Amino acid sequence: MKNAVIIVAGGIGLRMGNLTPKQFMIIKNKPVLIHTVEKFIKFDNTLDIILTLPENQIQTWRKLCAEYNFEHKHTVVTGGITRFHSVQNALKKISDNCKIIAVHDGVRPLVKINTIKKCFDLAAEKGCAIPVLQISESLRRISKDAGEIINRDGVYIVQTPQVFRHDIIMNSYRQAYIPEFTDDASVVEKSGYSVNYTEGHRENIKITFPTDIDFVEKFI
Repeated sequence: MKNAVIIVAGGIGLRMGNLTPKQFMIIKNKPVLIHTVEKFIKFDNTLDIILTLPENQIQTWRKLCAEYNFEHKHTVVTGGITRFHSVQNALKKISDNCKIIAVHDGVRPLVKINTIKKCFDLAAEKGCAIPVLQISESLRRISKDAGEIINRDGVYIVQTPQVFRHDIIMNSYRQAYIPEFTDDASVVEKSGYSVNYTEGHRENIKITFPTDIDFVEKFI
């Protein structure tokens, strides 16, 4: 049985202060999104790869594939108005005989192959797996007039890939969307499934701010 990965790439880069969508920014002579996809190819070159992109970015992606000689087989689907709807659209392209399905942010190009493997292995064993990191900094909730310390005990950073058994993610994405769905794990938990955790890694950042580009360049 084949496994699959859905790579969600719907950003427009507003917080980057750049007109180029962050998944298409060039780092080390290659678009960010190609770096990300290649990590999963290195992990398993038989994976079914589905990319979700805004409709107005699909042609740009095809041009970049031609320009950078990226020829690995993959499927592109139009993203939705939220991450939930983008993943929902991508799941329609997954074959029934696919066993394990991962969902990953297109702008996390530094994910380690070992992290991907740990998530796939744990999902195969227990049904769901997400990588998390302990928080080392102090946390504070700040309002207009005051601030309060947040107890960081038991608080973790959630990363991707988030990986699920086929039946679990398919059943979960049949429910209606609610704003509380911030990632795939929250969708799955709402359907009554338990989520299992594995250790992520510090470099696996989601490119969001201009300084993130410098960080990523140092590691690629």
